[in-house]
Amino acid sequence: MDSSPTENPSESVKRLLHETFDQQIPNFASYNLVAAGGLAGSGGLKIIGYRRQPAELVIAPIRPTDLSASEAAITINNTNVNQLAVINDGGYEIATSTGRVFRFNIAERPSIDLHIDDAVVHSVELDQVSDAEDFADFMNHFMNTIEGTENFV
Repeated sequence: MDSSPTENPSESVKRLLHETFDQQIPNFASYNLVAAGGLAGSGGLKIIGYRRQPAELVIAPIRPTDLSASEAAITINNTNVNQLAVINDGGYEIATSTGRVFRFNIAERPSIDLHIDDAVVHSVELDQVSDAEDFADFMNHFMNTIEGTENFV
């Protein structure tokens, strides 16, 4: 991370998240991105890319220490989704046909600890209020598309 005083730490983290996602997804420009946290599936921090046409999302687990990929990204769409649910705490649960289950939340202002040079840790708060709202709208669209229902959320 560029630690120059002119670079906004939140923008630096967003740039790193985009770079990590872009390295795994060939048509990355067609996705909106949000940072997510959760315990099921990959656990921990992940980048979620989503797009409405075609309706799909990509879950890209990342290492919280350096924001690099911790495992291969997983695309979820109408060919491999088994279950979609909004859970009681406002998060989401998605199960794939292979048995993988992801449970995650999209915080409006997640705090991400970025480790620099193995000694310095910067806690950076991301402002993704409008992104979290857009993701909730997308999930409503995605659930309607997959489940064929109106007003799923």
